Amino acid sequence: MWNSLPFDLLANIFSFLSPDSLACAKTACRYWYTCANSCPLSTTSSLVRHHQAWFVALPTRSLGLHCYLHNPNSDKWHVLSLAFQPDPLRPIASVGSLILSRSTNSTTLRLAICNPFTKEFRSLPTLNIERTNPAVGVVILGPTQHSPFLHFRVYVAGGMSEAPRGASTYEPTLEMYDSKVETWKVVGSMPVELAVRLTVWSPNESVYSNGVLYWMTSARVYSIMGFEIGSNKWQGLSVHMADKLEFATLAQLNGRLTLVGGTCGGDACVWELDDRHVWCLKEKMPVELRLKLLEGKASWGTTKCVRGDGAICLYRDLGSGMVVWREVGEKGRWEWFWVKGCCSIKGKPVQNMPIKGVLIHPNLAPSYP
Repeated sequence: MWNSLPFDLLANIFSFLSPDSLACAKTACRYWYTCANSCPLSTTSSLVRHHQAWFVALPTRSLGLHCYLHNPNSDKWHVLSLAFQPDPLRPIASVGSLILSRSTNSTTLRLAICNPFTKEFRSLPTLNIERTNPAVGVVILGPTQHSPFLHFRVYVAGGMSEAPRGASTYEPTLEMYDSKVETWKVVGSMPVELAVRLTVWSPNESVYSNGVLYWMTSARVYSIMGFEIGSNKWQGLSVHMADKLEFATLAQLNGRLTLVGGTCGGDACVWELDDRHVWCLKEKMPVELRLKLLEGKASWGTTKCVRGDGAICLYRDLGSGMVVWREVGEKGRWEWFWVKGCCSIKGKPVQNMPIKGVLIHPNLAPSYP
């Protein structure tokens, strides 16, 4: 199976290995030997250069039998089959090297995780309360000293649930799945009006920062809702230029909550929330990249944004290209880049389509024991 993976993908993975592990990989087969010889031993400089997150584009309106991947190191697009998935899925977020998705065959929330590189697939257990369209958030706790496997939690808040006599009602509770124990439990409650906002106005994109899980909501104007995990308390934050932004997405940079947004006819900017809870301008997208991304139009309405380890990507669809703000070098310096859209792979045309993007690091290691 792994012999079918693109050459530069394998070489990228091998660049993480220690010298003894790299030597073992070389003995597996001739293909691996060639790949292993093409990558440097892991050093601080090579980690910065070779270990950038890959952009994975997943179709949103098809059966999702394929996904498209951009390697930032070689600036190449690849295609991988998703035929191993039993049901059509809609991506929600990245979880390390995994993708958290929801089934599109069910109106109530059904979650699964997969690794598109190894074809690993796992359905999460059924929630305690059946919910339609809740907000979903992810907290990554990382491997522990007792286990090399990724430890993460998934939080589900609000949504519609069945009430007595067949009626539907907003569900004012929050459930949490822990990958270590592989079960769901109800961990908190919320006022019904917050459940309504999360159910109707949240795009299911969350950010975890300093003990708080945040969601962006867009009722009339943008606002932010946060769940403080340690105290089970809810809090609200205002959004800078909330009544003027055409799109807004949350991110986390250097431990601080970050806002990415754009105004009609104006620039896309990155703001950072300081210790006084004031939004401060961090960066502005160059004008030439804005014109390229929007193809000369003034509106940001169709723009999407995904953030990951050391990068923020703004994109529209598969063939349009994207603008990436990425960490470069070893001193925390960030630069803007243009990435051409995926129009062909190995000379074969690729049909343009709506996509949902996630940023992940390729990994062939199993995620569960």
